[in-house]
Amino acid sequence: MNSLIIIAALGILSMLAEIFNFKKVLPYIVGGGLVLALGNVIFDYMQQGSYYDDRVWFTNFMHWDKFSMAFTGVLIATALLWFCISGSIFSDEKHATDNFAVILFSLCGAIVMVSFADLTMLFIGIEILSISMYIMAAGDKFNLASNESAFKYFLMGSFATGFLLFGMALTYGTCGTFNIYKIGEYLAANVYTLPSFFQIGLILLLVGLFFKVAAVPFHFWAPDVYQGAPTTVTAYMSTIVKTAAFAAFFRLFNVSFIAVHDKWIYIVMTVSVLSMLLGNILAIQQTSLKRVLAYSGIAHAGYMLMAVAASNGTAQKALLLYATAYSIAGVGMFAIIHFLQINNHINDSFDSLKGFAARNPFIAACISILTLSMAGIPPVAGFMGKYYMFLATIHAGYVWLALFGVVSSLIGVYYYLRIIISMYSHAGKTEAIQLQTYHKIFFAIVGIVSLILGIFPFLITDLV
Repeated sequence: MNSLIIIAALGILSMLAEIFNFKKVLPYIVGGGLVLALGNVIFDYMQQGSYYDDRVWFTNFMHWDKFSMAFTGVLIATALLWFCISGSIFSDEKHATDNFAVILFSLCGAIVMVSFADLTMLFIGIEILSISMYIMAAGDKFNLASNESAFKYFLMGSFATGFLLFGMALTYGTCGTFNIYKIGEYLAANVYTLPSFFQIGLILLLVGLFFKVAAVPFHFWAPDVYQGAPTTVTAYMSTIVKTAAFAAFFRLFNVSFIAVHDKWIYIVMTVSVLSMLLGNILAIQQTSLKRVLAYSGIAHAGYMLMAVAASNGTAQKALLLYATAYSIAGVGMFAIIHFLQINNHINDSFDSLKGFAARNPFIAACISILTLSMAGIPPVAGFMGKYYMFLATIHAGYVWLALFGVVSSLIGVYYYLRIIISMYSHAGKTEAIQLQTYHKIFFAIVGIVSLILGIFPFLITDLV
């Protein structure tokens, strides 16, 4: 948990960088601090089984167990990758330190969300992360689309917060506590004598969380926000924000509400099916690359909801692997799109990718690997993520849900392969695209890691 303190200190340091005039070295301080925080997580994980096993923090408000350590490690590692591609939002010297602070505090919120042991901490984590994202979505102040996306995100997020708070209040009214473990114990002991308003509170909690993860039918904000926000901010929202939200979702319902799963399981499974099918079907109709990734993100939310529905040991492993694979592929894809757009090599349409393989075979190969990972085609990490997800669902006895997942994956393959086919089989622009060594290394890393995790998924699954 010292990693949370390190990152919070980095955020405070970022706010002071302007005053004490060390903003030129701030990127190196932040990078070094994140590496230190990641090292601390690894150290804590290695100390398990000794004095550090399942340690509680802040008067039992946060729980530092294998689950929270593993997801915190994924969040920080993803943030390190993200900082490598996000130079454009820190290029404005007037606001660079502010942006550093906002991003670092949002990462603190994400870590709180995967480590909470109390509903108040869950709410605090969600709000720290959400408010930071409202600000970053409007980062391109002179772009009307960016301002519009931030406004929609703020409105929908505010509504979701209202549902979430009301649901927490009714849960407290039922159980008399905000501690998620005590809630689980109370519900298990009183499963047949719960008041009628408890079901209302449970549904309100689900609605609020469905908004946060952009699941159908609470998904309508995502495509516009993803398209309007700066590309690097979209990359952050689609990876770190989504990973934290699903980890919190799983932790809450696997710990607190597992005894009353019959009251919510069919709602989650229905939303999962709708998200998978509608997300993939609507993605087929899009011509904008960012909107395709937005709708595919809705479909991926449906797949990850299968883990919440299964709520078993395999589901925990599946969620971690899936979130890791999706984060790597998401950061990589948005990094490539961002690089190509700022250098005017492509615009935000499929047509601009025609014949792209002839212009730079290396980038085309990286896009292909990451696209195959998102589609869930072997031997890339996304395939193993889906395999474990379907396996967890079958182990839980929901074979029909796994079959829906397979069918929706086949639908998704169409628009993912459309990207690859367009790059390799159509004539387009012929001028070559040159890459700096830095970009080659970054794109190679995300591609190779996706392949490694596809071949050796136990490197991630054995962490929880």
